[in-house]
Amino acid sequence: MAVDTERTSPPAPRTPRRARGGLRHRLAERGVDRVLLLLLPALLVVIVLFLYPMMYGVGLSLQPQKGGGTLANYRVFFDDPYQRDTIWKTLRLALPAALINVGVSVPIAYRLRGRFRGRRVLTAILVLPVTLGTVLVADGLLRYLGPKGWFNRILLDLGLVDQPVRLIYNYWGVLFSLIITGFPFAFLLVLAYMSGIDPTLERAAATLGAGPWQRIRRVLLPLLAPGLATTFVLAFVLAFSVFPSANLVGEPADETRVMAIAAYQSAFEKYDYSMASTIAVLMGAFELLVIAVTFVLRGRLYTGPAAGGKGS
Repeated sequence: MAVDTERTSPPAPRTPRRARGGLRHRLAERGVDRVLLLLLPALLVVIVLFLYPMMYGVGLSLQPQKGGGTLANYRVFFDDPYQRDTIWKTLRLALPAALINVGVSVPIAYRLRGRFRGRRVLTAILVLPVTLGTVLVADGLLRYLGPKGWFNRILLDLGLVDQPVRLIYNYWGVLFSLIITGFPFAFLLVLAYMSGIDPTLERAAATLGAGPWQRIRRVLLPLLAPGLATTFVLAFVLAFSVFPSANLVGEPADETRVMAIAAYQSAFEKYDYSMASTIAVLMGAFELLVIAVTFVLRGRLYTGPAAGGKGS
C-alpha cells in the first residue's frame, strides 16, 4: 500500500524571516522613536535660521574692518567707555523689568488660578497689551506720561508738584514700556504653571496645620520654582533686546543707549558690520551668562521634579 509521503514526512524547516519593524525595534532599544523624525524640520529651521547666522556673526566679528588682529573689535569695544557702558545700561533695564514682571505675575496668577465669575474677562484685560505692540505702548506713554499728559496735569491741578514730572525720554519711560509689553507673557506662563499644581496638596498641608504663608513657602513656591526660572529667562531675553522703546521713550544717545542701539549704529550709521556683529555676539554671551546663573540658582534652591501638577 502506498504511503502518503506528504503526511508522514516532517515539515521542512522554515528560514527565519526578519521580523517586521526590526529597524524600529532596534531604534527603540536605543531610546530612538520614529516619531522623533518629526523633529527634523524644526532642527533644520534652527540650523538655517539660528545656528548658521550665529556662527556667521561670530566669524564676522573676528574679521575687524580696521585690522589689528582677530580680537581687535572686542578690545576696541571694552576699551571705549561709551561702548562698554551699554552693557550696564542694558542689564539695568532688562533685569528689573524681568524681575518685576515675574514678581507681579505670581500673586495675580495665584488669585486667578481658580474658577470664578469674571475670571476670563480679567485675564483678557491683563494680556491686552500683547495686541498693542511696542510702538503703540510707547505712543500711549508719550500721551499719558508726557509733560502735558493727563498724569502730570492731575498732579499739577492737585498741587502735588510745581512742574511736570519727567517720566519719559529717560530710564523710567523705557522701564515702564518693558513692563507693560513684557507682563502679559510672564503672566500667562506663570498662570499656566500655577494652574498645573494640584490644589489638594495645599489642602493637605492645611489639614496638617500649615498656615497660608507656610503653604505658599513650603508647597507652592518649591513646585513653582522651575516655572519661575523659565519665565524669568524668557522675560529677561525679551527685555534685553530692547530697541524700539529705548529709541521712542528713552534717551538713546545717553541714558538708554543699550547694546542693541550700539549694534544698530555700528551697522547702519558707521557701516562697520564687523563691529556690529561683535556687539551682537556680546549680547548673546551676556544673555547666556544670566541664563546660566539663573538655572544654577534654581538647581541650588530647588531639587527634584515638580510633582503634583496635572497629569502627574
